[in-house]
Amino acid sequence: MENNVFEQMARRYDTEERIELANVIVKEIRPELRNNQSKSLLDYGSGTGLVSLELSDLVADILLVDSSKEMLEVAKTKIAQKGITNSKVLYSDFTQETPKLKADIVLMSLVLLHIPDTKKILQELFNILNDGGKLMIIDFDKNEKIHHPKVHNGFSHDDLKNRLSEVGFISTEIKTFYQGNRIFMNQDASMFLSSSIK
Repeated sequence: MENNVFEQMARRYDTEERIELANVIVKEIRPELRNNQSKSLLDYGSGTGLVSLELSDLVADILLVDSSKEMLEVAKTKIAQKGITNSKVLYSDFTQETPKLKADIVLMSLVLLHIPDTKKILQELFNILNDGGKLMIIDFDKNEKIHHPKVHNGFSHDDLKNRLSEVGFISTEIKTFYQGNRIFMNQDASMFLSSSIK
């Protein structure tokens, strides 16, 4: 991932549009996390914590992982300001090297589209999950209007399901839950939630 872009954006990352989109995502994820008070959540590519810090009341602890130090600094400030006691940050890029970590739930929200080798990252996340753990991916449905050298133009549900089963997930459910105007590279797009069990 091109960190420098995210480093430069970090302080002004939380725009009104991004906060609005994060709220839509949080609303979709919250019911999925019911009865998980004893579970650990790892948010991979957490950015400033726009999504996962809104879920801190539903799980035992949250680890925000990002490859941008600046983004994590913003997240740390939020954690302190909101008095959140069960969330920590970790500077790491699993596409380079994955630290020895374990989690019950891994969340990846609008991150997969930035990662060239999707199979490798899905394998790393599979390995981090405890048996019976859940991987939740929020991303954009495939969109033919989008062409960008550094970003996937979304994902087809079948392709993603196949990739997840190739790395070892035993079941995956994917559903499109939101359609928005100009939310993906200034194009109208829809987002899906994929839930996979290890």
